Amino acid sequence: MQTEPSKPNFEFIALMASLMSIVALGIDTLLPAIPNISESIGITETQNTQLLVTMIFLGLGVGQLFFGPLSDQYGRKPMVYAGFVVFGVSSLICVFAPNLEVMVIGRILQGIGLSAHRTIAVSIIRDSYKGDYMARVMSFITAFFILVPVVAPALGKFILDHFNWQTIFYVHLFLGILLWVWFWKRQTETLKPEYQVKFSFRSFVSGTKEMLRHQETVTYTLVSGLITGAFLVYLSSAQYIFEDQYGLRDAFPYIFAGLAVSIGTSTFTNGTMVMRFGMRKLSLAATALFCLIAVSYVLIFFNTPNPNVTVLVAFLFLQFFCLGFMWGNFRSIAMEPIGHIAGIGAAINGFVSTLISIPIATFIGSFLEDLALPLFVGLACCGLGAVVLILLSRRKKLVFLDKFKARA
Repeated sequence: MQTEPSKPNFEFIALMASLMSIVALGIDTLLPAIPNISESIGITETQNTQLLVTMIFLGLGVGQLFFGPLSDQYGRKPMVYAGFVVFGVSSLICVFAPNLEVMVIGRILQGIGLSAHRTIAVSIIRDSYKGDYMARVMSFITAFFILVPVVAPALGKFILDHFNWQTIFYVHLFLGILLWVWFWKRQTETLKPEYQVKFSFRSFVSGTKEMLRHQETVTYTLVSGLITGAFLVYLSSAQYIFEDQYGLRDAFPYIFAGLAVSIGTSTFTNGTMVMRFGMRKLSLAATALFCLIAVSYVLIFFNTPNPNVTVLVAFLFLQFFCLGFMWGNFRSIAMEPIGHIAGIGAAINGFVSTLISIPIATFIGSFLEDLALPLFVGLACCGLGAVVLILLSRRKKLVFLDKFKARA
């Protein structure tokens, strides 16, 4: 295992960031094209257009259940190649989709293919680095990754202005091929033969049982699902809110980019603050503030028209600034007790949180018609549920510790 190198390998960081970033690219470049796709394949209901976003997350959740464990048996590179093949075929399905049903199948398969990129990139980083240096490398990769949601909608809008929506999928395919060649030529296999673990259904069963034994793991997996579901509502409805409700089609990519910057800024801030305050305190405070901001919007604008777009963006900016203190810390807290089954544990954690988030996003999204208010009602409910779960978990943990000390 590579430990304490003199300086980061820029090409390695760029390659791993590219593997992870193509996931965001596959989602965010499509947002400006949703009205065009809807018209082309006959989507009339707003909630159905949201499936173009939410279904790719379903694929991401399902795919990591297989690609992660299989990479522990067959190696990292073969699974990335398999993911590229699935992604390429599914992109072509989306290009030639005649209706919503086929498009949904294509988006789910795209998510499954892309799950290999995201899951295996993390595994390769874990194979290559450890400890504080791994955290440092991950911070550099995050710096690259944050740029994609900032520029992707603008790229999608540029393609749409000069070509058609099908071209966006061709661009996905072209960039995927370039990345595949780069990965094939420059990245070595990082899984050593002595660390190979045979894939089996029994490993999932035993891993699930082990996760259920740890209260914090269960709690923060559920909390991750709630918050991811809340964010998915925004991601799947942002185009509709800003383009249809506010009539800001040309400005939408830039608004989306600004809100992505808020998440990136707080992610970096969390990296400097977490060592001082601890991930549990920071994540609880951020979750409480996340809920408070959403509740404030609901109380102020209940039974009124949409506010000025500047006010809406300000609320969303503050809302998403909280996310940088939540997602990474939630995942770290959930994984802390199950480090001995990290691979399977991470896959199950990601799958369960995704499984929770998609119905939440679909249900809340069905209420979005003329107002942005249902979005904030959903954010408030999910945030409140997350706060309650965290406080209940901490209370039970404290009671357990008191009983343990009394017996000792």
